[in-house]
Formats: sequence, structure tokens, C-alpha cells
Amino acid sequence: MNFRHANQSDDGPDINLIPLIDVLLVMLIFLAATTTFTRQQAIKINLPQANAEASDAAPIELAISQDGRFAVAGKLVASNELVLTLKAAGQRTDQSVVLIRADSLAAHQFVVFAMQAAREAGIGRVHFATQARD
Repeated sequence: MNFRHANQSDDGPDINLIPLIDVLLVMLIFLAATTTFTRQQAIKINLPQANAEASDAAPIELAISQDGRFAVAGKLVASNELVLTLKAAGQRTDQSVVLIRADSLAAHQFVVFAMQAAREAGIGRVHFATQARD
């Protein structure tokens, strides 16, 4: 025997989600208000201490202007001759070091080009000149 009426549906009891959402939002606000954010390091390290000694070898000074002009030891050099000039300057000393003095507004590409030229000239040590903050 089937006691169901034809107009009844098989829906179960409805669960009202609005109170559940309200409770979750209150919990979210509570967690956001009480959470503290701390920066933790993965490992604790002590950095080494060193006394810097002045190098006896005079560096090859390479200046880079804001508009991309290069000067080696105070003499203007074309960008296509930079590798040859650095190679010639590096052969004069046994420990070659290039000191790049780039303008603060010089494009990054010019500095990268100078580093590439130093590497192609066989100079492995490149230093950057900076000025102290006031």
C-alpha cells in the first residue's frame, strides 16, 4: 500500500545555512583579530666577522653614464670596443679587478653589458662603487 499523495515531493528536511554562515563569519573575525604574525627563521645563523683589508692591486675603473656611455680609466670608450679595452687594461696587472662606477639613473642593461664585457675580457672580479648615505 502506498500512502503517499501524488503532490508530495521526496525532499528531506531543509537545513537553514544562514545561522551557520553567521557563526563562521564571527569566528573568522575573531581569528583575524587575535592572530599574531611573527617572522620566524628556518635556521638560526651567526654571520662571520671579518676585517676588510685594502687591496694592493689598483682596480680598473669603469664609469657608466646615465645615457649609456662607457669610460675606462677616465677615457671614453665605445661600447663595441669595451671588451678589447678591458682586456688590454687587465693584462697590465696580474690580479685584475674592475670597479664599476655606474650612475644611479643608468639603465640596468648598461651595467649588465659592462659585467658581460669584463667576463669576456677574462676579468673575474667585479666590484661596484657606492657612496655613503648621509
